[in-house]
Amino acid sequence: FVVSIEVFKRYILNAPTAWIFDFNNMLYGTLFMMCGAYTLAASGHVRADFVYIYMKPRGQAALDLALYFLFFIPGILGLIYAGYDYAALSWRIGEHSTVTAEGPPVYHFKTVIPIAGALVMFQGLAEILRCIVCLRTGAWPPRLEDVEEIDVIETQLGRSEFVDEESRRAAMEGAHAIDEAARHRTVVDETERQSRTP
Repeated sequence: FVVSIEVFKRYILNAPTAWIFDFNNMLYGTLFMMCGAYTLAASGHVRADFVYIYMKPRGQAALDLALYFLFFIPGILGLIYAGYDYAALSWRIGEHSTVTAEGPPVYHFKTVIPIAGALVMFQGLAEILRCIVCLRTGAWPPRLEDVEEIDVIETQLGRSEFVDEESRRAAMEGAHAIDEAARHRTVVDETERQSRTP
């Protein structure tokens, strides 16, 4: 969006903004850093799982727990500590970007570093608790899911003045049937995968 506005200003209005490159990088960096905790919560980080997928849940939890204590916690604590120093120094000197003339201030952007690190650390602690639960029970506790399409459909249909109750009910039953079929496929796929595990 920011780049689109800048292209419009530059080529249509002939009024480019010098600091837009810096600002765009700051927005992207903030987005990238703030997504770390969410990605960890959704188990979306890249993982070399050619051995991991063949392990039983307790083995996976034990491996994850060891890796969290050996690498994750020290690494994230280092990020928070160093990020705090970078941000504090940047605020003290009123740092501005040197990439472009009259660069924008960067101290607020550098403040995102320790904040993002703290959020990832909190999520890491939640993941450690998941590992402990799995070690005790032998099964991974379910993760919380994002808002599903069914919730969105139900909300939209509920607000519509043009959809009668019978049509809304039929649409929701169809959406639930599709969702159940997808969940069943996931369970069947997981069961088949586990049955192939030696």
